[in-house]
Amino acid sequence: MSTTTRTSPASGVGVLDKASIILSLIEQQPTRLSELVRRSGLSRPTVYRLAVAMERLDLLARDGRGWFAPGPRLERLSVEGQFDRMVHTAAGLLTELRERTSFAARLHRLHKGVHVCVASSTDPATGEEALPLATARPVNAGPIGQVLLAWGNAEEIYERLHGARFTAQQLALVRRRGWAHGPDDAAPGHVALAVPVWNRNGRVVAALVLSGRRSRLSGAPDRLLRAQLIDAAAQLGMESPERP
Repeated sequence: MSTTTRTSPASGVGVLDKASIILSLIEQQPTRLSELVRRSGLSRPTVYRLAVAMERLDLLARDGRGWFAPGPRLERLSVEGQFDRMVHTAAGLLTELRERTSFAARLHRLHKGVHVCVASSTDPATGEEALPLATARPVNAGPIGQVLLAWGNAEEIYERLHGARFTAQQLALVRRRGWAHGPDDAAPGHVALAVPVWNRNGRVVAALVLSGRRSRLSGAPDRLLRAQLIDAAAQLGMESPERP
């Protein structure tokens, strides 16, 4: 059995092909430097130079043992790809939710201090989206922001609460109930019911939302409506991206 996994160059650019060999080994599992040298067939100085350079670019990282592992940039790319699949799945699910509940259904995610609509049901009469995709609002107001922030760590919550229109006590209530309800900051004159979408690692990666006019959704949402939304969020969670 060969002691190396070196492959033939794929790009014809030597340094890229060598970096690709190192990445292919590390993708399988965290690997120490000596093992990278042995399995790549490259010299130790070459492996060290390339691995450290990729670490500086966040393409690689080191675990607690000092072994090389996929870096945050690669992990983010993986998560984005999985999130795209979840958004694709959401399209049909949002349509079903609208048909069952008669409320507009949307999916929002957190991005750099705002929540962004990444999927939206369409009006069966007009074919128009309930809310235009990429509509963004500050995360410091409304039930969508509450759901996206409530399960963050203490430092994240503290930072986001500065200038927010809700309090730490309100976020604690959202965590206990598992949902948030109130004026829809993305759709004036509407009220929103939002629940978290959990990934398989136990992290909230999105908010699933039902929205309707105040006259229809102003009171506390009934148990059946909440259950339908929570069940739909659980279905999306099966497609949601894992984070380390």
